[in-house]
Amino acid sequence: MKPVHVVGGGLAGSEAAWALAHAGVPVVLHEMRPIVKTDAHHTDKFAELVCSNSFRSDDWRGNAVGLLHEEMRRLGSLVMASAEPAQVPAGSALAVDRDVFSDAVTAALEAHAHISIERGEVKSLKALLTSDDEKVIFCTGPLTSPALADSIRTLTGEDSLAFFDAIAPIVHADSIDFDIAWKQSRYDKEGPGGDKAAYVNCPMDEAQYGAFIAALNTGAKTEFKEWEKNTPYFEGCLPIEVMAERGPETLRFGPMKPVGLMDPRVGTRPHAVVQLRQDNKLGTLFNMVGFQTKLRYGAQEEIFRMIPGLQNARFARLGGIHRNTFLNSPKLLDATLRLHAEPRVRFAGQVTGVEGYVESAAMGMLAGRFAAAERLGRTIEPPPTTTALGALLAHVTGGHIEGGKGTFQPMNVNFGLFPEIVAPTHGPDGKKLKGEERGRAKKLAMAERALADLGAWQGV
Repeated sequence: MKPVHVVGGGLAGSEAAWALAHAGVPVVLHEMRPIVKTDAHHTDKFAELVCSNSFRSDDWRGNAVGLLHEEMRRLGSLVMASAEPAQVPAGSALAVDRDVFSDAVTAALEAHAHISIERGEVKSLKALLTSDDEKVIFCTGPLTSPALADSIRTLTGEDSLAFFDAIAPIVHADSIDFDIAWKQSRYDKEGPGGDKAAYVNCPMDEAQYGAFIAALNTGAKTEFKEWEKNTPYFEGCLPIEVMAERGPETLRFGPMKPVGLMDPRVGTRPHAVVQLRQDNKLGTLFNMVGFQTKLRYGAQEEIFRMIPGLQNARFARLGGIHRNTFLNSPKLLDATLRLHAEPRVRFAGQVTGVEGYVESAAMGMLAGRFAAAERLGRTIEPPPTTTALGALLAHVTGGHIEGGKGTFQPMNVNFGLFPEIVAPTHGPDGKKLKGEERGRAKKLAMAERALADLGAWQGV
């Protein structure tokens, strides 16, 4: 059997290769690192996490990304399996030691009998299409090389869209001042193992917050290159200083919101809070939650040390910013992620217009399953849109843009992408549900429907 070529060893490429190999289809996995480096990666490992170490909420009953986790687990996801032994405390979120995680993914791919790995840059869509029966999945992600991006534009006749994605700083744990900072999850919400103190909290009073906002507004920022200047930000990953520019209260109602937290030194809720989340298994590194930035390195060190508890912070990594590229997928791709202009080619991952680690991996999993069925001569329908996988795929392939109307933008999975469901009006005890209770009940009903429909789609 001829192999399927998978280009790109990020989360989507790793998941696509795994899905193909698990189905018994041989795979050639192409990764240009370390021969050709990128601005964001630091290693040659597969599925390296270059931004946050969090896969976000793991609660499938009340959160769409948690539901996506559960669906992927039930389909044999390599990413989700590798996350388990790498997990670090993060409340109800699934966060991982990034090195342990990528080591696990790399070891699994390298050990699989159906996967061959080739290191080197693929510069053209046509480079691997040497015969009519070749199949290729491009999972090159937000840092697609310029040569390959040009090849995509030539073939599709479309300009790729782009936005900026920013990286948050990482702090050495032993440089945090715990006479000021304290550990607590919002509302003392328990994570796996009953942990209620997954986050480090650095409090600010009103004066400290005002001075911090002023410093963000005047701090030296990265100058964009000419070709980057008209590139918009993705709203779900705005640099901290861009949020500050939108108004003095923006951060206090965003990543610095103090709700659900109580400063144990004074017994009251602080005016604002900076949270840090454990970044590795040893608990020696913590990342600044929501603090992606385009500030210059010197400005970052100066301004972030204004945060109470971080006045002596040592940074293992400072924040950064890189350009992200994605396709106009509803126009260019079919319902199984094949390119209309060249059906031998599929795309998966962030380049298709999904945002988030798990969403990218999910597109890789689906592309791999579609390509495996095609190679094996089997038919496979896309997952139902009532599932997280199906809802996300429908967003990518145009199922939510009626008549081609609307502007396609990157999207995290969310319950707004799912078909409506009649919300329960009464709880198990017969009492009428109101407000937030009814909202939670509706999400649970959508999640239960999703898992039932996923099982039917699997034939379980």
